[in-house]
Amino acid sequence: MKKLNILYASSEVEPFAKTGGLADVAGSLPREIKKLGADIRIILPHYGFIDEQTHKITEVPSSEFEVTLGEQIVKGSLKQASLDLNGKQVPVYFIHNDNFYNRGGIYVNPITNSDYPDNAERFIFFSRAILQVLKKLGWKPDIIHCNDWQTGLIPLYLKHTYKDDEFYKDIETIFTIHNLAYQGLFDKDLMSIAGISWDVFTIDGIEFYDRMNFMKAGIVYSDYVTTVSPKYAEEICSSVEYGYGLEGVLVYRKSKLIGILNGADYGIWSPLKDELIPQKYSARNIAKKVINKKALVEKFNLPFNENIPVIGMISRLADQKGFDLIEAAADELMKFDMQMIFLGAGDYKYQNLLERMRKNYPPKVGVHIGFSNELAHLIEAGSDIFLMPSKYEPCGLNQIYSLKYGTVPIVRAIGGLEDSVEHYNTETKSGTGFKFFDYDHSSLTDAVRFALEVYRDKPAWIQLMKNGMKQDFSWKASAKKYIALYRKVLRVN
Repeated sequence: MKKLNILYASSEVEPFAKTGGLADVAGSLPREIKKLGADIRIILPHYGFIDEQTHKITEVPSSEFEVTLGEQIVKGSLKQASLDLNGKQVPVYFIHNDNFYNRGGIYVNPITNSDYPDNAERFIFFSRAILQVLKKLGWKPDIIHCNDWQTGLIPLYLKHTYKDDEFYKDIETIFTIHNLAYQGLFDKDLMSIAGISWDVFTIDGIEFYDRMNFMKAGIVYSDYVTTVSPKYAEEICSSVEYGYGLEGVLVYRKSKLIGILNGADYGIWSPLKDELIPQKYSARNIAKKVINKKALVEKFNLPFNENIPVIGMISRLADQKGFDLIEAAADELMKFDMQMIFLGAGDYKYQNLLERMRKNYPPKVGVHIGFSNELAHLIEAGSDIFLMPSKYEPCGLNQIYSLKYGTVPIVRAIGGLEDSVEHYNTETKSGTGFKFFDYDHSSLTDAVRFALEVYRDKPAWIQLMKNGMKQDFSWKASAKKYIALYRKVLRVN
């Protein structure tokens, strides 16, 4: 059986650089694929905030390269580290260029809270640099696995710009959509800087309402397209609401489109192994979970009562995540006998909303604006319920983490939330959480009300918790599906 050589290209990778779920996937999935025997390597930009000493990052000898951006020659170099896997190493490469990447954020200036104005050039450089350094490494992947718009030009470059170079011949590409709403839309004047022929600036190519669309490039020119859940793969083909204008292109490519549900790294996200929570526990000693609940509410200076349910939420503060519903339902929700704890950052209007809720209902609401990995683990372990009322959700990971922690999810039945949570049945006591379907605040309120009714039935609630904790969403199953896809694309056993 042929050994697979895979290059996994991502703009963010946990533990080096992270803004969201993409980093979690990019830090976990390649390790599982490595376990299945592939030679998989990861590549990302070398951001200035990455601690080289902590991650043991070193220079790759004689790795200097040049990339042509329009009429300018931009130099770069390659650095390296590794992710440990039971003594084996997954190589990690970093594209180094201080001008593009030595900044405080990945996509957004943390001071102005706005996108970097040269994001197009930064990821044009990243995409072309990846192809340049392969020759430096003397290593040819069978497949470059690209992720989201930041790597969307790579399949295009291989199909056009580099098509006559023998080294790149037969390199296939897979393009994974993690969130179709973020497409990498830029002025068409950047075509010359990207070094792309105007022949592809068409409705069948990368043109999108007279602009360049990096996401569309990945969808059109890759050999296969994947999304991070089966349901999301259906949704993005169904309407402009989920397809964001690319639904027609996706329908055209539907025979090469597949949804593979993301997994969880249970080495990190398991209440039995979690080093960041006060009390480890499992389904066998589930009563110990309350120790984490007490620590959580006290951390947020809320009064502790074992019988009052705590609803946790860890999220970007954005419309996508359902905060407009929370805003509309806030006064009604606060009438319930419960507490709510929020962790996240994002739109100022929702930061202000949470601060108002905390001010108006001080015994009931805890808020931390920003992100803290330690708090994220404590919220998962200490909450009774986890809320994800998303407008759309390609996959979502927190509902998967919550199930393992016996923290019952309330979700809108959309995307990966629909695929991973089974609605509770009061008669059979089956199910793992609570779903609502319509995107309105009354449906959200009704779902919370129902969950609180079940919570008061302690034996039923404990059974519900255990139902969730039995679920297995480890990366192993997903990795096997990707290996099968790689072999299908390469037409090898």
